[in-house]
Amino acid sequence: TAFCSVFLLQINFVACQLFALLAAFWFRIYLSPSHASSAVRHAFATLFGIYFAVFCFGWYSIHLFVLVMMNYGIMNMASIPNIHRYSFVVAMGYLTLCHISRIYIFHYGILTTDFSGPLMIITQKITTLACQLHDGIGRQAEELTAEQNRLAVKSRPSLLEYLSYLLNFMSIIAGPCSNYKDYIAFIEGRHVHMKLLEVNWKQKGYDRLPDPSPTGAVMYKLCITLVSLILFLTLTKNFPMAYIIDNEFLDKTPFWTRLGYLYVVTQAAKPKYYFAWTLADAVNNAAGYGFSGVDERGTFRWDLLSNLNIWNIETATSFKMYIENWNIQTAAWLKRVCYDRAPWYPTALTFILSALWHGIYPGYYFTFLTGILITLAARAIRNNCRHYFLSSVPLKIAYDIVTWVVTQLAVCYTVAPFVMLAVEPTIKFYKSVYFHMHILSILVLLLLPIRPQTHSLKRSQNQAMMNSVKSK
Repeated sequence: TAFCSVFLLQINFVACQLFALLAAFWFRIYLSPSHASSAVRHAFATLFGIYFAVFCFGWYSIHLFVLVMMNYGIMNMASIPNIHRYSFVVAMGYLTLCHISRIYIFHYGILTTDFSGPLMIITQKITTLACQLHDGIGRQAEELTAEQNRLAVKSRPSLLEYLSYLLNFMSIIAGPCSNYKDYIAFIEGRHVHMKLLEVNWKQKGYDRLPDPSPTGAVMYKLCITLVSLILFLTLTKNFPMAYIIDNEFLDKTPFWTRLGYLYVVTQAAKPKYYFAWTLADAVNNAAGYGFSGVDERGTFRWDLLSNLNIWNIETATSFKMYIENWNIQTAAWLKRVCYDRAPWYPTALTFILSALWHGIYPGYYFTFLTGILITLAARAIRNNCRHYFLSSVPLKIAYDIVTWVVTQLAVCYTVAPFVMLAVEPTIKFYKSVYFHMHILSILVLLLLPIRPQTHSLKRSQNQAMMNSVKSK
């Protein structure tokens, strides 16, 4: 049955990630850079990852390996000016074909061996590396932004390095995607040291560099994982998204009650994401990966690979703030491979790529096309109205409360089709709430002026600023 398939998939996922957590502790203690060479660390990380993939997905895991080897061929044979284009087309094309097989062969069902999640992460990594390799070899430093300069890869990786980056056991199951240079620095034992050198430790009274331990961060994230699991088991199944289009519910409940229940069911759908992403983050930290430096209070931070900021999500007062704190590494990937490189309409192209990457279920496209509209409308409101509410504390508090309510409801309105997947329930849902967010967003865009600053102009201004700094 479908329920048994989903349950088996969840058991496989949890078992694999818990095994990966134990392997990560062992990897950090017994295969640390002081105990093992980079080649040994690469080899073990790769072998563990391949084992986990085969254990979880059986023969379906061949799709992961086929895509990896196809793009390794492209990386070594394609010309540098085109390497990022070829890699992007092949990786996204293969991923899309696999998504098509799910929707048309399995009829919106979930396989007991659903390999699409790992394939999506590998696609991110393949395209990330290809773009950073193109930046490092095929472009001049003055053509790049500061971030592109920092992450540019100057030489093609070896086969072992390539396989380790794409298939390592820490991210093979649930990600997240990381930058190639960060991963190599971690394997070679430079990851933490590089971040520590950014701080003047002598001023803080240290005679030598400290040795940050990830144990506290891992324990904290495991606590979040446990709470998320409990909420998932108690809330998610009791507040199904499908109930918001139930005929009896629609007939008996007024508009505002339907909006309130929409918020409740959306909240109930979040714990599974909190669980999966926080556990994946803890696995990487347990292996010693994910150190991001020291904050202004002197606390060691282990959030380089964090995929969400729960507090910022739940208190977001703008659509942009919500998106920036949800699936953070995917948002970073979209920015690096699409938004920063798009010659025109970067916001629209980024949302479309995000929808295509997630799959071809119609609900995804309803969500992301609605997201484009609401993002543009929210930006127009913020640019034209926010400054009027900053003159006093009460006005600012009132503004934050109103924008929090509107943001949370806008997110719920936008993501409902993402959960429903199909066209019919999506249209039924939007009809039940009178397409109100679509209508309001269109009215805002028609009535409020939009500041005419194009993406290319912004990029030119940023580049001019960089060149000015360099000349000084």
